[in-house]
Parts: sequence; C-alpha cells; structure tokens
Amino acid sequence: MKISMIFRLTRVMLHVLSGMGICATVFPWISQHKRNAHIRRWSTRLLKMCNVEVEQQAAAPMLERAVVVANHVSWLDIFVVHSLHPSHFVAKAEIRSWPLAGWLAEKAGTVFISRGNRRDLRHIFKGLVTTLERGERVAFFPEGTTSSQGNLLPFHANLFEAAIDARVPVQPVALSYVDPTGARHPSVDFIGDMTFAESIIAILDGPPVLAKLMVLAPIDTIGAHRRELAEVTHQAVAAALGVTAAPH
Repeated sequence: MKISMIFRLTRVMLHVLSGMGICATVFPWISQHKRNAHIRRWSTRLLKMCNVEVEQQAAAPMLERAVVVANHVSWLDIFVVHSLHPSHFVAKAEIRSWPLAGWLAEKAGTVFISRGNRRDLRHIFKGLVTTLERGERVAFFPEGTTSSQGNLLPFHANLFEAAIDARVPVQPVALSYVDPTGARHPSVDFIGDMTFAESIIAILDGPPVLAKLMVLAPIDTIGAHRRELAEVTHQAVAAALGVTAAPH
C-alpha cells in the first residue's frame, strides 16, 4: 500500500475516533439541535478527507419535519445527507457491524433494522412516529440495500406508514456521484461482496467525487396508502436520476 494511501486512511480513522469520543462524552449532555451541528460539521470533514464534494440541487426546500426517502448507493449516502440535513436514519442491520463507523452511526442516531424481523419493525416504527411527533426529521432507504448507479430497486412500503401516522410529508431525495468528467463515478458503488474497508480504499484511491443531492418536492401523506406513497416516491426519485425504475 502506498504511503499516501496509508496517510489518508490514518486521517480518516483518527477522524472516526474523534467522532466516537464526541458521541461518548458530549452527546449525552447536549440538545438535539447542538448534536445536529456536530453531526453536520463532522460529516463535512469526513467527506473532504475522502475527496468528496457535495452539491445540493433543490427543487424544494428541505423540511425540518418530514420523512426523507433516498436511493441507496454507498455508505457515503448517510454522511452526504448529514452534511447538509442531519436526520435520524433507519438503516440495515449490517451497517452496525462496520468497524468503528457502525458504532458511530448508531450514536449519531441511526436505527438499525433486521430484514424480515416483524417484531423489530413494529418496535422501530413506534420510535419513528415518536421522533416525528417531536418535530424531528427521519430518513431511510426504501430499496433496503445498495444498488449500483443507473439502477433503482423497488421501494419497500412498510416504513412509509410512519409518515402517514405522524401526519408529516414524505420528502424524496435523489443521490448520485460523478467523477471530474461528469460521468458516474467508478469507485463509489458499494454492492455485492465488497467490504467496507475495500470501499474506503477504492474511494480514497479514485478520482475526486462530486456527490449530488437533489431535494425533491414533498409528497402529502394525508389520506394516502403506504404502497401508493412508495410508488409515487419511487417514480419521483427515478425521474430525478434519469433512470428506468424497476417495476414493483
């Protein structure tokens, strides 16, 4: 491994460790508003260390109280959103096992869900509604797993019910990553058997990344059904990404 790569990895690891320290010693004593400020700054610095610049394209303002729904490309997604709009994320349980970053994500407010665990889902669902009723923002990836750029998997409808019960809008977000030529970035996709460590190395060793975060118009949930919401949101994200949506 090149010395420059070792230096970059070391910087990232030290930043992660500093974040863990803040979560352990500072977060228990401060308000959610101040936590969000820490999360935003920390995420922005992490992305810069990974040579990732974030560009927001907003068709509508990001709501303070909403369920944010995004496509899922990479572990970078959570930090791209956090760098601009800190949110309480729901993510697949496998993320919790990522070295250091999984623990950090949990302490930053991420809730992990196991596939097929209905009891777990009911418990998390109640927590999401409570969080939304407190006036905070919740975010999740309805594809349920990462997909390569240029593809968009069907959206699972279960968690959309939280927006309906809390009577808050769903706000779609479309995430994409391009290289300096404007093409889809070759190193960002986090799919298949790729490990978290392999993904970090690929990103650090690749060309600069421009992460595009497109905030789309919110979707009203009053009187809606979760499956209809999932389909409408899916179509909105697919159109923003310019991809053909996989059928439900």
